[in-house]
Amino acid sequence: MSKQYTALDVWTKSRSLANKIYEITKSFPKEEIFGLTSQMRRAAVSVPSNIAEGCGRQYSKDAIQFFFVARGSLYELETQLYIASDQRYVLPDEAAKCLEEVINCKQLINGFISYYKSLNSRELNKNQ
Repeated sequence: MSKQYTALDVWTKSRSLANKIYEITKSFPKEEIFGLTSQMRRAAVSVPSNIAEGCGRQYSKDAIQFFFVARGSLYELETQLYIASDQRYVLPDEAAKCLEEVINCKQLINGFISYYKSLNSRELNKNQ
């Protein structure tokens, strides 16, 4: 792929989301530091990290696995945002904005996975 991963929308938007999650979780109760705070931060950081790692792989088949992990982390983060909202750790408007960003990132990563699947098909056809 010719673009650096840092120039990809899927990476920049997921990085922005991770930073937003760090900001939001700063106000969580101290007893959540090893619970929801840690889990949400870990899931949020996992997304751009796995996109970057996937982009560093030689073969599209290997890259796709990392993109699936990134997508899974988005689903995990989405659930954690709902729970944080249920516990009233996040204001409803703030939760809604974050959930919108999660949905946007899921759409971007799904498109990215589709793109890499088409690359993988071309690689397989070339090797036959």
